[in-house]
Amino acid sequence: MKYLKIISAYVLWMTLALSCSSSKFKPSWTKTQAPDTFTAKFQTSKGDFNVVAQRQLSPKAVDRFYQLVKTRYFDNILFYRVNPGFVAQFGAHDSTIYQAWNQYKIPDEPVLQGNEKGTLSFARGGKESRGTDLFINLRDNHRLDTLDYNGVKGFPTFGRVTEGMDVLESLYDGYADTTMNNLDVMYTHLDAFIKKYPKLDTIYGVALVK
Repeated sequence: MKYLKIISAYVLWMTLALSCSSSKFKPSWTKTQAPDTFTAKFQTSKGDFNVVAQRQLSPKAVDRFYQLVKTRYFDNILFYRVNPGFVAQFGAHDSTIYQAWNQYKIPDEPVLQGNEKGTLSFARGGKESRGTDLFINLRDNHRLDTLDYNGVKGFPTFGRVTEGMDVLESLYDGYADTTMNNLDVMYTHLDAFIKKYPKLDTIYGVALVK
């Protein structure tokens, strides 16, 4: 019975993911400016949590996060990397909408708020490389404030978990960073990635709190 429930949940997840990825991307979405502050509610397989974003901390990053939330980009995606006591990362999958968004990179910005436990930042691999992948700090990671990575200094945080930090701390972290060795599979064959890492938790949806 437990096995059948897992299979049923997987089929439902894939159906929702495919319907989400079929949405038509509009370049005009990348022009939307976020309000000065807003709250986003995450619904996940482990429960709900809220993030408050502040535009003054990293304006371009907050604009992108707002754009992604408004267009339901985060619906039915994985926490594909959960390194215990470090970060929980999300924002990538295998759809054409992912590729479309990542054509529009976010300009680099300085670190104004440190990488404290519960803060939110975009991941990046070098200059002008922020796109859709984000991480939430699971502890104070202040070395990320000044880390020089491929010519860019630090990871600017722009939001903070205000409710439900215990949900993030309960995410399955048994795979740690091993999932990062198979990102090419996630980008091209998401179903195979899920089968390889079936215990990863899911973000069912992210919406603005009115």
